Amino acid sequence: MPLKPLVTAGIERVLNTFFYRERALKPARQRLQGKVLRITLKEFSSPLAIAFSERQADVLGEWEGEADCTVITQLRVLPKLRDRQQLTALIRTGELEVQGDIQVVQNFAALMDLAEFDIAELLAPWTGDVAAEGLGKAFRGGASLLRRNVTRQTRYVAEALTEEWRVAPGALEVAWFAEEAAAVERAADALTQRLDKLEGK
Repeated sequence: MPLKPLVTAGIERVLNTFFYRERALKPARQRLQGKVLRITLKEFSSPLAIAFSERQADVLGEWEGEADCTVITQLRVLPKLRDRQQLTALIRTGELEVQGDIQVVQNFAALMDLAEFDIAELLAPWTGDVAAEGLGKAFRGGASLLRRNVTRQTRYVAEALTEEWRVAPGALEVAWFAEEAAAVERAADALTQRLDKLEGK
């Protein structure tokens, strides 16, 4: 069953808002002009096709023709495409499967990397500029607060494991253990050499 037209229209609006508004992105857009990128997400039963033209990107729930490039991945991986440095690593780990012209997905990742996603721009047509900016700031603040909380909680768990609960060894204990293990290994090698000499006599 193809994706609902409302979903494809929403995705199309987001892509066109961020990819086609700035002149600075024109060279990056031109590399995708005339190309079709099919994205198959494992969470959905039907693929999504993005057809790039000079003036816009068309997002289609059904595409009968051949795609220049097909990407098979999971929904959670898509945001990682914004960092084009991760593309090779995602392919190597199997999180991203690419069929066809890899240059298309590389150019798409480059365009995502260059585009500045701002939630206020999406909200402005419905809420007005002032309200959209306020909501955008609140969203960014919430995301920043969430990141700080996750970082703090991770630090607390790490400290609890190493200091309080003594489940995981501390950094100095790990270094001491590695050194002790290396010393035992050297002693075992020396003993083996001595035994070899004694057997040779």
